Amino acid sequence: MKNLSFFASLLLLLILLVGHCLEAKAQVCRPSGKIRGIKPPPGECNQENDSDCCVQGKLYTTYKCSPQVSSDTKAVLTINSFQKGGDGGGPSECDNQYHSDDIPVVALSTGWYDKGGRCLNNITISPNGRSVNAMVVDECDSTMGCDDDHDYQPPCANNIVDASKAKLKHRFVDQVEKFRGIKPPPGECNQENDFDCCVEGQLYTTYKCSPQVSTHTKAVLTLNSFQKGGDGGGPSECDKQYHSDDIPVVALSTGWYNKGGRCLNNITISANGRSVNAMVVDECSSTIGCDADRDYQPPCSNNIVDASKAVWEALGVPRDNWGGLDITWSDA
Repeated sequence: MKNLSFFASLLLLLILLVGHCLEAKAQVCRPSGKIRGIKPPPGECNQENDSDCCVQGKLYTTYKCSPQVSSDTKAVLTINSFQKGGDGGGPSECDNQYHSDDIPVVALSTGWYDKGGRCLNNITISPNGRSVNAMVVDECDSTMGCDDDHDYQPPCANNIVDASKAKLKHRFVDQVEKFRGIKPPPGECNQENDFDCCVEGQLYTTYKCSPQVSTHTKAVLTLNSFQKGGDGGGPSECDKQYHSDDIPVVALSTGWYNKGGRCLNNITISANGRSVNAMVVDECSSTIGCDADRDYQPPCSNNIVDASKAVWEALGVPRDNWGGLDITWSDA
């Protein structure tokens, strides 16, 4: 049914209250592969809630897993219509039924959906100091997309709670700033590390903040080249210099960059059973994108540590898995 929609998304605390418990296991959820988008047939991609449509030729990351569930599982809340004719596509997977937008129901990313193990159970969603119970009725498929069954929308990320409008929109979702992408001039978007280029007319969400920093701040590690001519665009913001791919340096999402407050300081990045120190040299802007200064790439999410190749090598991540990795980090 429904894949990822971007009408409104925000980081939230997700407390899963279900009839069975999961054993606590240390695990890292890595991408399982990629699929290449196809152009939707005319009128076949429903954008009712500003959902994205697949872009022909674009590579989309897929996951068979989701982050480990805890009493305060972090996730991204998105909005979906589970009604017939809505942007969710076909009937819900759990009961083969449609559901009114006035009823609080959700779809979970593939790993959390657990092959239907949470079907028709309630979860408690807690953003903005409030809580609401919602019933799991569907899977937000992280393993595939860009076909008729998925309404020609991309695969979901692995940390999505896709919710009906119901009380969720009115009680929790603040106005989210967005802007529309523009088409990059020919040859102006560098895709050296499988970076996305802005899509004309597509809505992109922006953030002025990032999750609170702790001794084990959860983040997503991405790959960037800070060298001249690399896909990082212009010189680094902190020192107006370029940096070799062989040096462990990073850019942080806008909130963590803290208006340059972490410039030229080291952070400690931990994943794959290893740790590495890397110097903050740039901002991964979560507030703006799709311009020449940002290499005509979309704005960063608000939980990104964008790292040079040296960081990935130090963490011992196989090259085939470079590009998106769940990590923790802290100030060194």
